Amino acid sequence: MSGIRDAGDYGRGGPAALNRLLDLLCWSAAALAGLLVLGVSAAVAVSVTLRASGLGSVRGDFEIVSIGCGVAAFLFLPLCQWRRGHIAVDLFSNGLPQRWRDALEGAWELVFALAWIVLGWRLLAGLLDTYEYQDRSMLLRLPLWTLYLPALFGTALSALVALRLAAALWRGAGPAREVME
Repeated sequence: MSGIRDAGDYGRGGPAALNRLLDLLCWSAAALAGLLVLGVSAAVAVSVTLRASGLGSVRGDFEIVSIGCGVAAFLFLPLCQWRRGHIAVDLFSNGLPQRWRDALEGAWELVFALAWIVLGWRLLAGLLDTYEYQDRSMLLRLPLWTLYLPALFGTALSALVALRLAAALWRGAGPAREVME
């Protein structure tokens, strides 16, 4: 299990239960993204093989790649947030007391949460527009609004994770600073 360790479990609905739920959701989204990338890779391999053998190619192979990789990227984001895998420049903060570093890192997690919320809000606006106009992809004729759903899920889960991390850091849960192995 990865994510944050709490100093204590405050019962069934306590921080540890929330951590387990977020951990499960983040890993599930990443696993789905991995399967999606694997499927995209298989489609490309089949398409290239067909093309090389003179039998044509998979219709819309470039759409499959662009859509699949875009969706997968959004599904990988929550795990990256949960594992605190984003780039951190701590050159100046390393000399600060741990309590101050936790407060600063908690503030940055809050900034991340706000960024995810804004991004999710704009994704929702795009989803509603493409639904209203019934936009579809060029070759595969996929309804584009459906592609916004996993992206919206990824940003919403990333925002929740960032808020959880900020709360743990501000609460001073010592082990919360470290991502579990």
